[in-house]
Amino acid sequence: MKLVVGITGASGAIYGVRFLEVLHEAYPEVETHLVVSKAGLRVLQHETGKDAKDLAALASVVHPESDIGARPASGSARFDAMVVIPCSIKTLGLIATGTGDNLIGRAADVILKEGRRLVLVPREMPLSAIHLENMLKLARLGVMILPASPGFYFGPKTLDDLVNHVVGKTLDALGLDHDLFERWKGQFPERRGAAAERGAGAG
Repeated sequence: MKLVVGITGASGAIYGVRFLEVLHEAYPEVETHLVVSKAGLRVLQHETGKDAKDLAALASVVHPESDIGARPASGSARFDAMVVIPCSIKTLGLIATGTGDNLIGRAADVILKEGRRLVLVPREMPLSAIHLENMLKLARLGVMILPASPGFYFGPKTLDDLVNHVVGKTLDALGLDHDLFERWKGQFPERRGAAAERGAGAG
């Protein structure tokens, strides 16, 4: 798989870092092309203490956001998918309007026009009608809107558990297997098992 990964200036830089870490550690077959916006770097440093070099060590290739001549800017490069994690509301809006004024926007536009998989992980609250309309527009185009909203049904104990849940759901969207969180087995699986046994015995 050839994957474009965008990291923008929304809060939640840890999601992008963890996503790259998991891909780097567990999926050596995935070729990652990383693009980080200027705002993304600023938030990254503020929230995690990491910098561009730390991210570069986790990616196959790094492209400047200003390089609209980079490989992800052309459909002929045949990337399989793109993930923007976290995705700022500004970037989401630019993608919704087809305004590819930087490499992240242009790459997303290419993914859309080529009919490839685009996953956006926004982290914002509350959401205005403008935000929701942009998300609806993109969802109708086949874009997966995957809010950075971790679940609690699996009994998270740490912040890492919550981050891993969002990252795991993002991997699910790409069809990549993982064990970052315990999957739902039903609230009362033992009761369903007993009922199934009774049903089998009745026949």
